[in-house]
Amino acid sequence: MRVLGMMSGTSADGIDVALVQISGAPPGLSAKFQRHHYAALPARLRGAILRVANGEPTTTGELSALNFELGEEFARAALAACKRWRVPITKIDLIGSHGQTIFHQGKASAARAGRTRTSTLQIGEPGVIAARTGVATIGDFRPADMAAGGQGAPLVPFVDFLLYRDERRGRVALNIGGIANVSVIAVGARPEDVIAFDTGPGNMIIDALAEWATRGRARFDRDARMARAGEAIPELLEELLHEPYLRLEPPKTAGREQFGKAFAERLIGWAKKRRARAEDVLCTATLFTSLSIADAFRRFIFPRSRVHDLIVAGGGARNPLLMAQLAAALPGLDIAPASAFGVPAEAKEAFAFAVLAYEAFHGRPNNLPSATGATRPAIMGKLVHGGRR
Repeated sequence: MRVLGMMSGTSADGIDVALVQISGAPPGLSAKFQRHHYAALPARLRGAILRVANGEPTTTGELSALNFELGEEFARAALAACKRWRVPITKIDLIGSHGQTIFHQGKASAARAGRTRTSTLQIGEPGVIAARTGVATIGDFRPADMAAGGQGAPLVPFVDFLLYRDERRGRVALNIGGIANVSVIAVGARPEDVIAFDTGPGNMIIDALAEWATRGRARFDRDARMARAGEAIPELLEELLHEPYLRLEPPKTAGREQFGKAFAERLIGWAKKRRARAEDVLCTATLFTSLSIADAFRRFIFPRSRVHDLIVAGGGARNPLLMAQLAAALPGLDIAPASAFGVPAEAKEAFAFAVLAYEAFHGRPNNLPSATGATRPAIMGKLVHGGRR
């Protein structure tokens, strides 16, 4: 099957589309990356998404409209990708769309009538995508895992296992998106041996501080130029490294609820009170991100697995300061980009949702209970039929 995978991350800056040729079934599944396309989201729509995701007041009407509007954007991204690649949309067999996470609570929290609930919400209506493209679309992956007792994340480890398992080398796949997450694949691992969890912040805090430092002119610190012009603030770094999330045992997930707007505003308030330079705060936040990842290795990975290779994907892989800090904090590991294993770093998550959709389409479980904490395997994703006759 030719499958399109689509993903919009926590930064909500755009949609990644990956074209993947997939055949067979695990353990003999073959997934070959073919093309990648990126479509930026309109600034107005991104602003609305971030406002809702950050917990600011909204209405059911606005949320419903955003779901459909974003579905249109995902459909446009799929059609634009096929046009750019000169691949007719009629030659696409399936679309897997993660959508845009608006809220994710992987562990139970207080709910009405004294009950506790886990919950998640991704928008970008799959029904709209299927209608506009004519291609069967699978979306809304996380709820099935949560209904089976899991945290609904991380989901990419299922694909990491298929890509990176090796009989001689232990590997960790690190994705540095808005949040950083790892998949630990031990030497000769079986699916139930895979350990995966969110280590903490990825680009989320750095991006928020870059917007503050430039008064909205920049969405991120390109090539770490601002951070490299600053110096780390030891007092602030020490405070950040005592964040309670870092000490939680896996499986665990993080998001805007832990490291979003409120966290960034706390740092900005700290900087204003002490008249700290924006460059120094950015340098400190970048170092915090790298050290929080390294801390997860020391606490939860090295005691359990022998690791040879660190395979890095996500936007953070393009941050030279962050990568240099990681290399210094994790000596002895061979660090390589995901592209060295056949999938470009920027396309990795979109690629993963193409594979997850393919497995769901064939009625096969596509979660890893060892990664999410689910009590059983689950078939994640809801199918909307395409409009072809």
